[in-house]
Amino acid sequence: MSLPSEAIVCFANTGKEDEATLRFIQDCSEHWNVPITWLEYKWSEKPDDRFKVVSYKTASRNGEPFAESIWQNGKPYLPNSVQRICTVTTKIKPINAYLKSINFVEFETAVGIRADEQYRASKMKDKWTPLVYAGITKQHVLNFWETSSFDLQLPTNGFYSNCDLCFMKPVAQIASMIQQKPERAIWWSRQEEIANGRFSKDRPTYSSMMKFTKSQTDMFDQTEETIACFCGD
Repeated sequence: MSLPSEAIVCFANTGKEDEATLRFIQDCSEHWNVPITWLEYKWSEKPDDRFKVVSYKTASRNGEPFAESIWQNGKPYLPNSVQRICTVTTKIKPINAYLKSINFVEFETAVGIRADEQYRASKMKDKWTPLVYAGITKQHVLNFWETSSFDLQLPTNGFYSNCDLCFMKPVAQIASMIQQKPERAIWWSRQEEIANGRFSKDRPTYSSMMKFTKSQTDMFDQTEETIACFCGD
């Protein structure tokens, strides 16, 4: 089985993905002999030029595309739980601009939402969700990767997604991840400092979480649920 000849596989890198995610994308390309176009957001006065083609080796690792997307018309704007513009700006629009640049004007977008993620799937009625139609659940996915020669080397406990400390995660999860690797919070803290704001107004700043997680992780609500960000991760 192979992809249709007209299929274009794209990966939009925000610069905040875990290194294991980047390695996995490259492994998919190499093991399955599938060309994958690596894209990143870049600022341009022309919306159709707000992308650049990179590779596994040249892809940003320090949040550069995400940080650049925060600055619009000379002013910073932090995405938040109400206006989750980060996915649109750093992923959807760069992919669409790239496809337009290679004369793909009409196309259908496929996303990997599973059949047991009906709530997320219901938010993507304008997208093609082949796993939903095929009835593929999380267990099917886990069974598939158990027989594979490679896999995504990240825990399946829900802590990890495209962006390492995504503000849509429960505070307790973010605190736990900062406790594991305090350097993860530096970028997020810096963006809030530059923008003089917060990614989540009803939560502590990333700087505060970074300061307190070493000794006070339990101060955060361990029962808070993850809010689906619908970014297709």
